[in-house]
Amino acid sequence: MTETVSKPVQPAVLSARDLVKNYEEGGSRVEVLSGVSIEVHPAEIVAIVGASGSGKSTLLHILGLLDSPSSGQVVIDGRVSTGLSEAQRSQVRNRNLGFVYQFHHLLPEFTALDNVAMPLIVRRLSRPDARRAAHEMLKQVGLEARERHFPGQLSGGERQRVALARALVTQPACVLADEPTGNLDRQTAKAMFDLLVRINRELGTAFAIVTHDIELAALAHRQLYMDNGVLVDVAEYKAKHSHAN
Repeated sequence: MTETVSKPVQPAVLSARDLVKNYEEGGSRVEVLSGVSIEVHPAEIVAIVGASGSGKSTLLHILGLLDSPSSGQVVIDGRVSTGLSEAQRSQVRNRNLGFVYQFHHLLPEFTALDNVAMPLIVRRLSRPDARRAAHEMLKQVGLEARERHFPGQLSGGERQRVALARALVTQPACVLADEPTGNLDRQTAKAMFDLLVRINRELGTAFAIVTHDIELAALAHRQLYMDNGVLVDVAEYKAKHSHAN
């Protein structure tokens, strides 16, 4: 009789437990996140959808150590964020995470190649080595022919692909993308999301993507819905609201 061996479960590259985030506004406390827990596993794409102002971007900023929760903890590649100094948080961001935003945030005075190389230069890699890695990553996103162009010479879709290459050049465990297609027309947005899916498949990079676009979110492995500061599975959210109606 052949014995079946169960595949080992890989630990999450990014996880958070019981995140609460409060703000003081006009003398009263506003709770944006109410005990959010999430895990992103290696080579997984997780899409987070929800109404505008529901806390999606706040969650992503906390996961990326750009903001701190009122309570709860974030673990990135096995490292607990609680108690890290700002310098240590910056190091974890640079080594373990990549970021893509709705607006590309490219430096206008640098070429596409040098924009992509920048995180490696910050890491003190030599400029020639950083540029070589940047060239390879621009090839991955189909833009090696445009690497000497400045952001102002690129289309919106091309600029966003350069931003993606910059997020990937450090070979992060997970890329956090906040509305990465929100500033693009429908066709360019679909092409961008298809590129994320291909990169995920070929490089095994995990993605946590905040998007308002349910259709694009459906291309992810899992879809979560931010509902009144709580994160639930999209299917669970739909079932709950179909009963309510």
